[in-house]
Amino acid sequence: MESNITTQSLSRRVACLLQQRDTEGGIPPEIRHKTRQHIADAVAIGLAATRSQPLAQQLLDAMTMGAGGGACGVFGSAARHAPSLAAFTNAALIHTLDFDDIHDVARLHPTAVTLPAALAAAELVGAPSARVVDAVALGNELMCRLGVMYSPMGRGPGADWFLTQLFGYFGAGMTAALVMGLDEDQIVSTLGLAYMQAAGGKEAGFGVGATGRSIYPAFAAMGGVTAALLSKAGVVGPESALDGAASLFSIYLEAQPSAAQVALLLDTDGWQFQDTRIKPWPSCRLSHPYVSAALALREHLQGAGVRSMVVSVNASAAKLCAPLADRRRPRTLQDAKYSVPYMTAFTLVRGTVDLNTLHLEGLSDPAVLAVADSIEIAENLPDKPGHPPAEIRAVTTDGREISVRAEDFDLSDEGLRAKFDACLAYAGRPEQADVLWGCLDTLEAQPSLDFLFS
Repeated sequence: MESNITTQSLSRRVACLLQQRDTEGGIPPEIRHKTRQHIADAVAIGLAATRSQPLAQQLLDAMTMGAGGGACGVFGSAARHAPSLAAFTNAALIHTLDFDDIHDVARLHPTAVTLPAALAAAELVGAPSARVVDAVALGNELMCRLGVMYSPMGRGPGADWFLTQLFGYFGAGMTAALVMGLDEDQIVSTLGLAYMQAAGGKEAGFGVGATGRSIYPAFAAMGGVTAALLSKAGVVGPESALDGAASLFSIYLEAQPSAAQVALLLDTDGWQFQDTRIKPWPSCRLSHPYVSAALALREHLQGAGVRSMVVSVNASAAKLCAPLADRRRPRTLQDAKYSVPYMTAFTLVRGTVDLNTLHLEGLSDPAVLAVADSIEIAENLPDKPGHPPAEIRAVTTDGREISVRAEDFDLSDEGLRAKFDACLAYAGRPEQADVLWGCLDTLEAQPSLDFLFS
């Protein structure tokens, strides 16, 4: 990085910027409203995930081994945990269904990391609910800015990292520090201590068979809370985590950031979080265009079957297609949700992609597998930040050739509420949906967070 970009540590500049925004009038009403929506979405997903057996039970079992209680609650459980463990558990629950929010250009899931960190910190220090909303907004903004700085694609800087995890250590640390009311020096230390834990290699996604792929945001949530707790206790982290000789950017992302990238990180006006989207389907975001395309293709079939199909992908989506034999016939639900050929076939056969249809027991459906076996992959679409429309060419059993190009989804406010209700119903709590929605919609006014863990 050029020496004249900043005369202070970049970590300190970031901490100062976000602290200035964490004041009355610093966060626009529309961003607070959006943050409440994303919090409500994450809470509903976390509750739904408690039914996601056996992974949810394995997760809860692991986090209670040797534990003796704590100050912080966990979705759907009467157990209390130490703050870092509660953050880990709640983050894992929010992401394990692959249904949580996503920033397309940054390619990360911010709220799955920041909300659990905020909740754990708030319960520990008795922080007001309004501070939780503001801290989640700011932690999300930090994560989104870091992601947009690199705008990862199928190859190049950021392509081999789960950026939710890598940047999530900083987002969770910032969020927890703001909720705890730490000062600027302590926030800078928190970022440094978060960096000391940074990880997130993507092999769990590129490979197959690992159920742990669905909990990677949890490590960042836990690490961020741990960093804030250490800083609060007086431990001093390296101030140069973002611009030192062995900083985040040079070690993990190939080079120090350009002046333009630093300017984006330190922008005083914009909100990258504004472009974060709420998912309509519980599968990897890279599979979503293919769900849309398969739904469009289904409308054209008019009762005919599919003899063969070519699915066009770019370098990013191609990672969800190899090895093709394994992606056509996934062994785990996590692999199914991360597979373009399987999600295309599943959608075409079933016509509905939701928590009630996409489940572990359905992976052996012969009709879905037969269609998946007919799919060939063509890596012929341009790779760029974000997610371009999907293209499918199919030959039907009655001899027709059909080509579809699907545009992207957009979930309305009504769609968000419908998703919230569906998640609560899946969790076995349909009668709680109206009250819980009302509390989350007025979260700043709630006297405590107890309603989330009852």
